[in-house]
Amino acid sequence: MQTRYMARTNSMTRGKRSLEGGDEDKQPERKRPALASVIVEALKVDSLQKLFSSMEPILRRVVSEEVERALAKIAPARLNGRSSPKQIEGPDGRNLQLRFRYRLSLPLFTGGKVEGEQGAAIHIVLLDVNTGHVVTSGPEASVKLDVVVLEGDFNNEDDEDWTQEEFESHVVKEREGKRPLLTGDLQVTLKEGVGTLGELVFTDNSSWIRSRKFRLGLKVASGYCEDVRIREAKTEAFTVKDHRGELYKKHYPPAMHDDVWRLEKIGKDGSFHKRLNNNGIVTVEDFLRFAVKDPQKLRNILGSGMSNKMWEALLDHAKTCVLSGKLYVYYPEDSRNIGVIFNNICELTGLVSGEQYYSADHLSDEHKVSLIHAL
Repeated sequence: MQTRYMARTNSMTRGKRSLEGGDEDKQPERKRPALASVIVEALKVDSLQKLFSSMEPILRRVVSEEVERALAKIAPARLNGRSSPKQIEGPDGRNLQLRFRYRLSLPLFTGGKVEGEQGAAIHIVLLDVNTGHVVTSGPEASVKLDVVVLEGDFNNEDDEDWTQEEFESHVVKEREGKRPLLTGDLQVTLKEGVGTLGELVFTDNSSWIRSRKFRLGLKVASGYCEDVRIREAKTEAFTVKDHRGELYKKHYPPAMHDDVWRLEKIGKDGSFHKRLNNNGIVTVEDFLRFAVKDPQKLRNILGSGMSNKMWEALLDHAKTCVLSGKLYVYYPEDSRNIGVIFNNICELTGLVSGEQYYSADHLSDEHKVSLIHAL
């Protein structure tokens, strides 16, 4: 069986008739493999999923590198929906500023990794706000940056202008007798004006400072471009909570790789959690696949202790998970005329027949059920 990713492109013509409808021009039909043979081949999906799981770290790294290259080519006149602030231009007429490209995933807990929303990497760009372009050449485009912690009340959101001295005066250090407030990769090196934050971890909560909130900041490291003013970057203000709350925190929305107890109504190490684990349902992705393939069996696994109201809340929360966007096409070994298309949680999305694509809406309920149960 051959498997390949299928992108949603306009090259595939949407079928104008359902699979049950006959062709009225009475042209002889090409011999197609039986639907049963397609279903049998689809049974091999589990082994394929294991292969893709092993490739995921490599794919993540490649995607991150491609994102960095793409960011260097874009020319946003505005970032985060706000107009460029007023700044005093340098002698060369440029107005250089560092910007965080993505928002943080909140809330943050001590001991937990600092990540972007949906677990994305957090990119930084060096921008000339006079042109809106990323600075991709020159010594400024490859400077080294220091990652620092700022007081949450540093600079009003509607007043983006500050001096280097003002920025430095709001840097937060660890409390006396405590470990360094922020640990991990505390420097970032730009490449063609784009960089990515490494692993960062807070060791202390934010309850002890005046605003009870922190910000992350970026500044040019000592010894780099000292004759050029590059304005520092800052994130939105956020709270860092003690890690004890993280132990039982639910994720909104949950991620595919999250432990299944991150879902509502599933307590960590509780009876529902143990029942799911004993049946091979370990992650949110496992749960969603089972919910698609056999929801009644999943309901039975959880048992009578889960009421209908709890079950509905659990499903609703799980369905807010953002899917990977991957599509899989399964062909029988002896033919490539018909392929069955599924997403990464085994939801049937359509069929490919020759040069035609038929969405799941064009399939009968009987065909849908038989294909889904075949997985």
